Amino acid sequence: MYDPTVARLTYRALLGRRRAAILFVLPALLLLIAAAVRMFAGADDQIACNVLGGFAIATMVPLIGVIAGTGAIGPEIDDGSIVYLLAKPVKRPTIIFTKLIVAIAVTMVFSALPTLLAGLILNGNGQQIAVAYTIAALVASIAYSALFLLLGTVSRHAVVLGLVYALVWEALFGSLVAGARTLSVQQWSLAVAQKVSGDGVVTSEVGLPLATVLLVAVTVAATWYAGQKLRALKLAGEE
Repeated sequence: MYDPTVARLTYRALLGRRRAAILFVLPALLLLIAAAVRMFAGADDQIACNVLGGFAIATMVPLIGVIAGTGAIGPEIDDGSIVYLLAKPVKRPTIIFTKLIVAIAVTMVFSALPTLLAGLILNGNGQQIAVAYTIAALVASIAYSALFLLLGTVSRHAVVLGLVYALVWEALFGSLVAGARTLSVQQWSLAVAQKVSGDGVVTSEVGLPLATVLLVAVTVAATWYAGQKLRALKLAGEE
């Protein structure tokens, strides 16, 4: 289910000079904000939650997920170079699974690690806030990567659709419409963080059992469907 050659090519595509520069911007901005807040406001649990929840989980993680998830396969489909990969004796679900693992790894490194460092800067992990939001970032990285990898497989406008989901559905509708929060990866990951942190520090609109089921279901369903869509792609010699 994992092909090292596909993984190496995907890492090379995701960590190319231009895309890597974009991936570094958001974590650097988070750390800069954390340092400035700590300098001017001191260690405060509520402020730490506001920064980590409002910027790291609500903005940074989904945006990095969009870049890594769609970038793992979308450009290859758009420019037609995917045909060279599909011509190799590698099962197409294996290609999807390998690219998913790479997208998850990249998203975790560029989102979870900066979240942990920012949390330590903000309040030194008081009430397990830094660890809680780091776990939320790790969990969200998996679901976002699967969801946006699927978008990259089925649409040429995957980046736009990913941004619409992350910034319009989760950030805008999620803050205005209570029912929309149930279908939010952000809220599912916060449910996990809520279990880890001190009482009442981190809150979520979704209970942990439901959040766990939805996280697993979305990840598995998106990965399976992406594999089916890639399997349906036909090479010229297969017609």
